[in-house]
Amino acid sequence: MRTPRSRTRTGALEPGAVIATRDLTAVSGTRIAVPDGGRLTHLQFRRFAGCPICNLHLRSVVRRHAEIARAGIQEVVVFHSPAGELRTYATDLPFAVVADPAKRLYAEFGVESSPRSLLHPRAWAPTARAVLHSTWAVLRGRERPPSRRQPGGRLGLPADFLIAPDGRVLAAKYGEHAYDQWPVDELLALAARTSVPSASRSEGAS
Repeated sequence: MRTPRSRTRTGALEPGAVIATRDLTAVSGTRIAVPDGGRLTHLQFRRFAGCPICNLHLRSVVRRHAEIARAGIQEVVVFHSPAGELRTYATDLPFAVVADPAKRLYAEFGVESSPRSLLHPRAWAPTARAVLHSTWAVLRGRERPPSRRQPGGRLGLPADFLIAPDGRVLAAKYGEHAYDQWPVDELLALAARTSVPSASRSEGAS
């Protein structure tokens, strides 16, 4: 029997909580088990399809995805855009991308939106860098601009969860602004400190 999930008063999941197993469908059509029975899962919540700030962070994840996989980590990224819109941006990504336009997963994991996502001073520099990079890529035809209409809003806060094969939340981070998430080095350090057997990790990553 699973231990009931522990939550703070704001609805945030705390380390030690246990999530129920569920099958998610990536925009590629692949079924993804969360948690995965043979490896860790890094479940991260982003904003909308084509979000420049999200893209800036995900480029660092793409560059080191092989390293993440060798550490026995399944990468799953959730956006609140519809699957059809998200497919345009996610076809070349080497990890699972899940559409959650109704924000059911966001609500379940206590992931919120707030004006501080963009107004926080620490968000200003990465936001400017992300917008400049995205604008240049759009002008060169390498990216599509995001849709002007975003039913899920533009003020989402990011969140990261490291989940054990048995569903335990090993670590959680709720971002204070739009670019406040685990860098890859921190994710790998957290994974290295877990008690998941290395044999299970190797099987899951193979």
